[in-house]
Amino acid sequence: MSVEISDENDPNHELDMDFADVLLEYLHQMNVDLVFGVPGGSIEPLFNALARSERKGGPRIVIARHECGAAFMAEGYCREKRTIGVVCSTTGPGATNLVTGVATAAVDGFPLLVITAQTALPKFGKRPLQDSSETAIDTVGMFRHCTKFNAMVSHPDQFEGKLVGALMAAVQSPKGPVHLSIPSDVLRHSYGDTKPHVSISYLTQNRAMEDKGAVLDLVNELAKVSRVGIYLGNGCQRAYKEIQELIELLNAPFASGPMGKSWVNEMHPLYCGVLGYAGHESAAKVFSNKDLELVLVFGANLSEMGMGAEMVESLGDRMVHIDSSVESFSRSPLARLHVCGHLDAICHRLIENMQEAMRWRRTWEGLDIKAEKNVLGGYAKLRDSELCLSNDVPIKPPRLMGYLSMNLPKDTRIFIDTGNVWAWATHYLLTDSNEGLFRMAMGFGSMAWAIGAVIGSALAAPGKPHICLTGDGAYQMSAQEITVAVAHKAPILFVVLNDAAYGMIRFGQELSNAESIGWQLPKVDFAMMAESVGARGILIERPEQLDELDLNMIFNSDRPTLLDVRIDPDAVPPMAHRVKSLQDGTGGGDQPPAGYM
Repeated sequence: MSVEISDENDPNHELDMDFADVLLEYLHQMNVDLVFGVPGGSIEPLFNALARSERKGGPRIVIARHECGAAFMAEGYCREKRTIGVVCSTTGPGATNLVTGVATAAVDGFPLLVITAQTALPKFGKRPLQDSSETAIDTVGMFRHCTKFNAMVSHPDQFEGKLVGALMAAVQSPKGPVHLSIPSDVLRHSYGDTKPHVSISYLTQNRAMEDKGAVLDLVNELAKVSRVGIYLGNGCQRAYKEIQELIELLNAPFASGPMGKSWVNEMHPLYCGVLGYAGHESAAKVFSNKDLELVLVFGANLSEMGMGAEMVESLGDRMVHIDSSVESFSRSPLARLHVCGHLDAICHRLIENMQEAMRWRRTWEGLDIKAEKNVLGGYAKLRDSELCLSNDVPIKPPRLMGYLSMNLPKDTRIFIDTGNVWAWATHYLLTDSNEGLFRMAMGFGSMAWAIGAVIGSALAAPGKPHICLTGDGAYQMSAQEITVAVAHKAPILFVVLNDAAYGMIRFGQELSNAESIGWQLPKVDFAMMAESVGARGILIERPEQLDELDLNMIFNSDRPTLLDVRIDPDAVPPMAHRVKSLQDGTGGGDQPPAGYM
């Protein structure tokens, strides 16, 4: 059924409806209420429509400070609302500024609708200001390699068909960004009707699908074994509850990749930690155990930062790779079985068969992993766990992560930026939620991603606690976006790990015996910067100051808060897995020191 945003107070609504209005009507059908972007001349028709839409209670605009930040915000919104994220920009540099944000969503598989403007059609090829047609700086060509659907609307008659096609492509597996480049005169073109012609909400539904033959093969494999392990990647959104039930029926030790932490309860006694970048010795020990007869890998593309090629090879034909996209199977060619389909449907079928078998006293004994609780309440073996409780000055990063693990509200949305904070948070920041609240963007590794993404999520879920953990290097790339949170009175907690360095670069060079160059940064008072733009700024120099914080007040304030945390600049993060992979790729350098994961 079509949904129309109507305005009873506007008698000329039918006459005024143009293609920009139609676009917003379709977004309204998909439960999208925010569009992120930066204004400009050629995109002005869409902004005019957004102004009309906001007055009618429809989608409204959120103005970012940079187009890349707007794309990160749209992705954060997408993660929270679990619908498509929408970002728009004007033509020329507005469009090119979007590319990194769009590429980040593409690599991690999040659906965005990217709308860029073009100069009016009569100006094509005549070198107008910010010309982005194919005879100038071809922005459609630029987006070709980081989108699932990419087209320019070169005639009004193409508009609705291409828009519907783009929206359908974005949300079908594998999900990802789609791009439409629309000339300003097409956006202004009269639609000639009062509501969209298509029910887009029906066309974009994800229906349960499974390869029934492969699922039956997997049921037969499970019938032959008693000791099963489970690994969760980032693509488990549809099935995290079912996978948890499967884990407990199988009595299966389970691990995750760094991004897979979103979908696991890290306090569960069967969770043995992260396998891969900044991972845990306990996870590596379990999955290296030859007594493990079968390993079910759910929703993982088995990248360098996740399980890694060495572990994939060592598991060999004990692995069963289960994913919604057949493209992921290219990383596991030696697996015993590949099962393609929606993970929830596959898990339902497995659970039904297992429960039937258990009626006949069939059990799965699992591994005897003899797990002990760590100092934070989980069962993963932490490196130098005493640092989580240390009162040394300067502050040890594990102490910060330990404080957050024990004090953040259960429903906090946690955004982890690129840099050393990846390693510290992956290893030491533990949560007991498996509902997708721990969020990283590790596929493309874009610095400052979390700063924009946390804002998009916070605006999508007002009243829910949000925190962004970032380094001083990443924050200096996108510090201005905090003013968006100020403008919208979003009580986000920004935590800057301040060591006056590009820390990941510094320690990567040290661990690989490379030249020490380019990592130094100036000493900056980020708390003072925050205060200068209307946020609350707090300088944290001693561990006791963390314990004095009133998180309840911070998360219920009417403005964002920034903690400038002066961490030990010489604390080495658990990142040698990454260093080793770089060395293996180049053939040079010594092996990382023993004990580093």
